[in-house]
Amino acid sequence: MDTIRLTPAHEQLLADFRAGKRLALARVISIVENERDGFQAILGELHSSLGRAQRIGVTGPPGAGKSTLTSALATSYRERGETVAIVAVDPSSPFTGGALLGDRIRMGDISTDPGIFIRSMAARGSLGGLAITTREVVDVLDAFGFDRIIIETVGVGQSELDIAAAADSTIVVLVPESGDSVQAMKAGLMEVADLFVVNKSDRPGADKLAREIELMIRLRSGDALRHVPAHHGVDLSRLGARRAKGANAAEVAPAAESAAADVATWSIPVLQTVAETSQGVPELRDTLDRHWGWLEQSGEGDRRRGARLEQKVREVVDRMMREMVWRDAGGEIILQEAIGQLKDGATTPYDVAARIVRGIMG
Repeated sequence: MDTIRLTPAHEQLLADFRAGKRLALARVISIVENERDGFQAILGELHSSLGRAQRIGVTGPPGAGKSTLTSALATSYRERGETVAIVAVDPSSPFTGGALLGDRIRMGDISTDPGIFIRSMAARGSLGGLAITTREVVDVLDAFGFDRIIIETVGVGQSELDIAAAADSTIVVLVPESGDSVQAMKAGLMEVADLFVVNKSDRPGADKLAREIELMIRLRSGDALRHVPAHHGVDLSRLGARRAKGANAAEVAPAAESAAADVATWSIPVLQTVAETSQGVPELRDTLDRHWGWLEQSGEGDRRRGARLEQKVREVVDRMMREMVWRDAGGEIILQEAIGQLKDGATTPYDVAARIVRGIMG
């Protein structure tokens, strides 16, 4: 498959993009989202500009107030003069393939801020809620120069795990009424979350839910230092091990001072917010800052970026192979010609698939 080169029109579009023109940004996103001619060449040109923005995933069950929390978090970043891009991933319409809910409507309060860019996208049948084109749009926003990129997904439990592969920092948002769902989803949530947020925490049961989550985290990590607050973002179990071995105070104190820099594990914090009033949102923003710093200091951020690029290559190969099978090698034609035989039982899906594969191999 030949690589499509940039046309003069593409080169002019990229020049406008690099000049910071919002119209060019919107056009590049549309080209990438719809996989129009030249989109891979454009993404290739932007690749060297990636890695500057913090990518923040926001997930959780429907009704948790993710859009409101995302809006409040974006406003908090804007108060510091930072620019924010929001990619709101909604379920796809089975008729048009487009997004159903329209987060730009739900985030109307911030949509006119020139320092905020909002894009609604459809999951398009992706089990984890993130299509490959969604992650490529995030790359485009990173290359454009936004300071923070928030990826808000519809949230469907364990199938939402792939947001962790797309984000540097992943927030799982729950509400006090989510107590039962925590039990059902806790294994997946533990894998996804860098931070837990109990939103709508002015409702009864918020403290109880927060304690349940903290207990699950401690049981999973085996952290015996239960009296140490989790929100510092540092796993102090290593210090506890030093104390158990009889380390003296002179040894323990320097270790405590450098724990944030060399610790290998991030201790998952549990925060409480009321997004509608921005209560707790500054604390959430500051915790995300600490996690961003920990990612760089621990080397985990570099590891995650490498894993993200590895996944990207695999997904692009899969996409190219699908195009080769169904379009370039005539797989679609073979399939349509065999429909009658399949219905009559004269052949099987496996025989037809084998013929399609043989067509690729020549």
